[in-house]
Amino acid sequence: MTQTVLTWHGHACFEIQNEKRILIDPFITGNPKTDLTKENVKADLVVVTHGHSDHLGDAVEIALGNGVPIVTMVELAWALKKEFKDLLVEGINLSGGVTVSGVKVRSVIAVHSSSYKDQYVGSPMGVVIGDGFKIYHAGDTGVFRDMELIREVHHPNLSILPIGGYYTMSPAEAQFAVSMLKSEYVVPMHYGTFPLISGNPEEFKELVDKTGVSRTIIAKVGVPIVFGSDGKLLE
Repeated sequence: MTQTVLTWHGHACFEIQNEKRILIDPFITGNPKTDLTKENVKADLVVVTHGHSDHLGDAVEIALGNGVPIVTMVELAWALKKEFKDLLVEGINLSGGVTVSGVKVRSVIAVHSSSYKDQYVGSPMGVVIGDGFKIYHAGDTGVFRDMELIREVHHPNLSILPIGGYYTMSPAEAQFAVSMLKSEYVVPMHYGTFPLISGNPEEFKELVDKTGVSRTIIAKVGVPIVFGSDGKLLE
């Protein structure tokens, strides 16, 4: 297993680099917190958890510009392919998955909604990425009991969880998610982009620290978080 580098680009947008470069939920245009410009983004694979504009974001332009596929829920994949004939898409469904460009992506439940251009486009999802060091990106979700099943089936080493409240879990609810997932590491996301999603990452960290279940890493935009070939955080 090689090193894994995780970089937060604001909101729910994350980049995973190992042998490949994977971009998740690339909301760049209109994102006041991001460090990216869509014209300069490089990726081997783009993953989209659901159709809302702050997650689908610039995925189509990035995928077309790099000549790489988007992995997303099947109904959203169909809608995008119908509109963008040259777009490469891999449509998966809950509990399904695909290996694209050597990257394994599995779909798991998210408790939320999904639409594209005011039309329903299937369920939202979370994703588990990787086959050695596994990263669970929860997408937009509330807390739900089957997070225990995600732990039992997928054993994610790191979980990325929304804490903003209003549209997703709050810090307190996300702490319950941590207690079910029991990943070694957890990273909060989807907070502070706009006034409505005001969840506090320090509050989340304090709550998680009290349980001793996982180690919280509060990511800084554009600053890589590096995990060694043994899956341990490199300080």
